[in-house]
Amino acid sequence: MKLDDDDFALFGLPRRHALERAALDNRWRELQAQVHPDKFAADGAAAKRVAMQWAVRVNEAYRRLKDPVKRAAYLCELNGVQVHSESNTSMPTGFLMQQMEWREALEEATLLSDVEALADSVATHRRHALEQLAATCDERGDFNAAAEQVRALMFVERFADDIDQRLEALGQ
Repeated sequence: MKLDDDDFALFGLPRRHALERAALDNRWRELQAQVHPDKFAADGAAAKRVAMQWAVRVNEAYRRLKDPVKRAAYLCELNGVQVHSESNTSMPTGFLMQQMEWREALEEATLLSDVEALADSVATHRRHALEQLAATCDERGDFNAAAEQVRALMFVERFADDIDQRLEALGQ
């Protein structure tokens, strides 16, 4: 195990989108037990500093691997494709139309039931998009297409956050 191992190697997992969450969680707990700085308290400042670097690295990798969109973006990067979500905002026309419809529906929604229905629709879309993203990464190995799907899912997740804020404002 080396600090510069990729996240999958660090966790001893195959480099693919599909992963078993329980295996990831168990491996994270094992790694944290190995590198926790408290374990090196009697070994001096240098050992504690190294342990802290390891703990930060393990937590960073865990956060990235447990999030399916971040994991896909990372897989794209490992395969030489940058997502560039800030500079590349091009999306298929159909997805842009869907975004506009969702935004209008959220602006016009005044009833809790309308916002909940929109939340369900977006959650269903997200679930299907994640399935397609996993297939694009693991079955087709098309990381250029996966990067486009990641950008679209980033929008969907931001929009889902907006819906959650509206639900909170409506008392849910």
